[in-house]
Amino acid sequence: MNVKDLIINCIQQSTLQVFSTMLGEELLLASVSTEGDTQDVRDGVVSFVGLAGSWAGTGSITCSPVLACKICAQMLMTEASSVNEEVLDAVAEITNMIIGNVKTDLEPHLGILGLSVPTVVYGHNFKARNAGHAEWVVVRFAWGDGLLTVKLSLTPDGAKAGEKGVHSAATLLGQPYALDV
Repeated sequence: MNVKDLIINCIQQSTLQVFSTMLGEELLLASVSTEGDTQDVRDGVVSFVGLAGSWAGTGSITCSPVLACKICAQMLMTEASSVNEEVLDAVAEITNMIIGNVKTDLEPHLGILGLSVPTVVYGHNFKARNAGHAEWVVVRFAWGDGLLTVKLSLTPDGAKAGEKGVHSAATLLGQPYALDV
């Protein structure tokens, strides 16, 4: 199994489990893809978390304002009619749970990873860019009329190569990488 397939599997399992357990909702897998650094301009809510350790990168959740309000309403069992601090906090928490579970599932294969505090952005006509120019694994889920996008970009941390228990192969996500699965 290569790293890309492992990440896809971990994102799918984690997202479905978090939504089922925390929100009592079932999502449907809509699509799986990869994309480079170039991304379309977006409107809505995007939440980022950094990962660092034997591999480094970013995980993110993107959704419409309507879906962000729905996440908040389900989590807090209250009405959320517009994006406010509670909505942004709920999206940050869902991001932390999903990417945190992905991190935990990846660690036996990729080594120890740390997770940053989520950063949430809400607005119109913005573009998110990965400074490392790495490829993103993109998994989209349908929830009612909305679309939730979970993305992860990871690359081996060359500075950690050679440390005990750290994989040292420099590889892109799409290339084969020996894993103990």
